[in-house]
Amino acid sequence: MTMIPFLDLKTQYFSIKDEIDQAVLEVLGSSKYALGPAVEKFEEEFAEFQGVKYAVAVNSGTSALHASLLAAGVGEDCEVITVSMTFIATVAAISYVGARPVFVDIEESSFNIDPSKIEAQITPRTKAIIPVHLHGQAADMDPILEIAERHNLTVIEDAAQAHGAEYNGKRVGGIGHIGSFSFYPGKNLGAYGEGGIVTTNNADHANYVRLLRDWGQKKKYHHDILAYNYRMDSIQGAVLGVKLKYLEDWTEIRRNHALQYSTALDKAGISRSVEVLGCRHVYHVYSVFHPNRQQLQKTLQDEEIHSGMHYPIPVHLQKPYQGLGYSAGSLPVSEKFAREQLSLPMFPELTKAQIGKVSDVVCGWVG
Repeated sequence: MTMIPFLDLKTQYFSIKDEIDQAVLEVLGSSKYALGPAVEKFEEEFAEFQGVKYAVAVNSGTSALHASLLAAGVGEDCEVITVSMTFIATVAAISYVGARPVFVDIEESSFNIDPSKIEAQITPRTKAIIPVHLHGQAADMDPILEIAERHNLTVIEDAAQAHGAEYNGKRVGGIGHIGSFSFYPGKNLGAYGEGGIVTTNNADHANYVRLLRDWGQKKKYHHDILAYNYRMDSIQGAVLGVKLKYLEDWTEIRRNHALQYSTALDKAGISRSVEVLGCRHVYHVYSVFHPNRQQLQKTLQDEEIHSGMHYPIPVHLQKPYQGLGYSAGSLPVSEKFAREQLSLPMFPELTKAQIGKVSDVVCGWVG
């Protein structure tokens, strides 16, 4: 029996090995290992790819969120509205700046923040909204932006899982005021280590993030603000520059994989990922949902099919955030999602035969 992995980074590397190796060797030969030409070139190309004026590369997606909040002026005594159904980094970044996270439940249709529930959570301390484009599906941005404009709030898009995703024909990361992406290795566009980037159409925000990532200096040893060491490594910039050329093709392959899954799984009647009308889902994760998902996962494992859960404990029920006053039942849609979601194998190098086998096992178990 041949194992079907949840993710296969090795196969992807070998498919572009010559280009990657050459790009890395050029960096090594240049002796420019932090920021430098490779990172600058990638920033320009990623900004063009996402349809924004500015992109500022940093050392992780978490740093990108942290810098975005600081650029938006979020700090102590502020509140930031976001979701609990996300990776904890979204909420941790809010805590890092001394602000209080305020959670809003998600929609059952998109699994993203429910715009109809945002306004009731706004207080005089609210400074920003962070919609998360979960699993590669864009949040419903128009009503979020309308609410933000009425209340003078900054919208920071957490697009860590949504490289190339679109909302009404516009790519995420440039719809709100600031966007934040991760290049963790497993992402649709993944580095060979850590990496992140901040995107914006606001020159002041971009310039401030540049200061924040490099010790607050425009000129060496002249520090204008208290800042951080959030610089992207040159090797990661070079690797991402190579991989970016393939991202659009890889995304279309993911979308075709999702269509194959959905066509097969619809016959079994199991709930699964759905692309919202007007959006372009990039399927960082392909989900199915079942109240007995642990047994489904075991069945898949018995057939040597790897799967995952994203995320089995929502952030409002995690230990660091138990002091905020939320309890089980506070966010029912998020909690149901956490109990029932299961991620199937999804990566560009997955074969039709592998998708067919995974689908057959799921359908056989459900049926």
